[in-house]
Amino acid sequence: MKKILLPVIALAFATPAAAQSIIVVTGPQADSQLLPVAYAELKAGDNRAAVAKLTGASDVDARDPSRLINLGTAYARLGRTEDAAAAYNAAVDSPIRYDLELASGRYVDSRWAARTALANLNEGRPLLALAR
Repeated sequence: MKKILLPVIALAFATPAAAQSIIVVTGPQADSQLLPVAYAELKAGDNRAAVAKLTGASDVDARDPSRLINLGTAYARLGRTEDAAAAYNAAVDSPIRYDLELASGRYVDSRWAARTALANLNEGRPLLALAR
């Protein structure tokens, strides 16, 4: 089952490590609550806090692709390439699958987004981080 998402916001960061990242997050969900996928932490460049939030207790399923992709981005920014790849692979293999809206307004499958993030990591291109 695919989910339709609310409009998204894309941010690019200016620091060298963060310049490799694009964070895409949704606005408030229908219930007016933001999902805790570490958007504020990633936006602020606080990658350690993002990892702590994404690996700790949360209302978001640990297998949720948005959570895993953002975790991969936080790990990549910290230079933890193997952990980043593992998070992206977990998003690819997740039993949870839905469409994500990119900053361009284009909708893509969550597995495609995770594969793209992994390819970007492996090729040193800008990282892709998504939040549902």
